Amino acid sequence: MQEWPDPRPPARGELQLRILRASICGTDVEEYVSGPHLIPLTTPHVASGHAGPLVLGHEMVGRVIEVGADVTGFAVGDLVVPGSGVSCGTCRWCTAGRTNLCATYYTIGLHADGGLAERVNVPARITRAVGNLSPDVAIMAQPLAVALHAVRGVEAGPGQRVVVIGLGGIGSLAVAACTDRNIETIAVDVSAARLDIAKRSGASVLIDASQEDAAAAIRRATGGDGADVVIETSGVPDGLRTAMRGVSRGGHIRLVGLHRDPSPLDLTRLVLDEIRISTSKVHICDQDLPAALALLDRHPEIAATSVDSVIDLADFVPGGMERMAAGEAAGKVVVRI
Repeated sequence: MQEWPDPRPPARGELQLRILRASICGTDVEEYVSGPHLIPLTTPHVASGHAGPLVLGHEMVGRVIEVGADVTGFAVGDLVVPGSGVSCGTCRWCTAGRTNLCATYYTIGLHADGGLAERVNVPARITRAVGNLSPDVAIMAQPLAVALHAVRGVEAGPGQRVVVIGLGGIGSLAVAACTDRNIETIAVDVSAARLDIAKRSGASVLIDASQEDAAAAIRRATGGDGADVVIETSGVPDGLRTAMRGVSRGGHIRLVGLHRDPSPLDLTRLVLDEIRISTSKVHICDQDLPAALALLDRHPEIAATSVDSVIDLADFVPGGMERMAAGEAAGKVVVRI
């Protein structure tokens, strides 16, 4: 925790926000505990141009306090939520609607100063008004958009079962997203508290991987066949190992968590059983952020269910980073700025 210079006035196409709420992502914790992994500490980032220490925070809600040139549709006082990723809008991936794969993509709070501060500048084009949502509900919009993007790539029909492995911030929201689509889910984690959040989010079967063989439990819950779809959000080898052992023949593994360790993929089984692997990276702002806000408007209880605690900025390290690093937070830790 330290004093940081005020942001410059917003540039063309930017908004300056006074932050009301920010939340901590597992990626923030990784950067704090063992990084830098993504932060460009010594070499300027190719897109943002930033190099050196920065302010974390890519999940935030704030009020517009200044509007840059050529910005329309926003006014001082608007309550808004930005997406996390900044794309160019003109490369081949952007013009195809896949802005999350932009050739010059960068993330606020990882490649430029983020929202765990009193003020921050954000591009207007990745920002959306929150409507009638309160800040305590709207703070879930960005992580929920990530979960919706992951679930949108799942083709689950009637009678099929989806397993979500890892019930942290994104995993529990993925369960809620599946519930909204009437998809029956099996939730897997090593934390009883996180499993309880998954139950309240709509999971029909809970598997405590600290107490039993999770893959065997998945097969029992699916009549021995295995899961039709496994969404892996934990990012740890045991999670991927469970996914490989718990998925059915002809099934689908969707990777959301970032795996830094060697991955235990049985490539022979993937081929012989025609198991499909797909991946999901953050979200597509124009599609997933409005959908997340709409879902929160229909079901604001998703936010309360997913939050572990709300802390003051002064408590950010002991009450946020350190608790999350120790695995003591069952859900999202929200920071009141």
